[in-house]
Amino acid sequence: MNELIHKLVRKYRTNSPFDIAEALGIHIRYCDLGPTTKGLYYRKLRRRFIVIHNGLTPEWERFVCAHELGHDRLHKGVSRFFMEEHSYFFPGKFEMQANRFAVLLLSEGQPPLTDETQEHYLSRIGLPKEAALFFDPKTEH
Repeated sequence: MNELIHKLVRKYRTNSPFDIAEALGIHIRYCDLGPTTKGLYYRKLRRRFIVIHNGLTPEWERFVCAHELGHDRLHKGVSRFFMEEHSYFFPGKFEMQANRFAVLLLSEGQPPLTDETQEHYLSRIGLPKEAALFFDPKTEH
């Protein structure tokens, strides 16, 4: 997964999931997805879409866009919903992979500073504090 992310960032010269999605021809839409769904990815008639809940903070919008972009890159042909972590839905293997993809993409090229707390690091790179659940210290930058 790290190599895939490095290639995307090198090719598109950004780690912005919005810019990468646009370059890949993925359409981004916003709408009310209800109280438990933050985003979704789907294909229709050869067109790809990322739909983001319109009530999210900018940090969550970035994370959800990166998560759904992860589904596009990792799980070709599979539409998956990104459910709130506080619901009764247990994220399966695909969801955990998309969460890791999002964290790795959004932290690409921005390693933690010496003695920087994880909370401060997440805030500095614009990730929601809940993203700490998806960090793996053995594979991080």
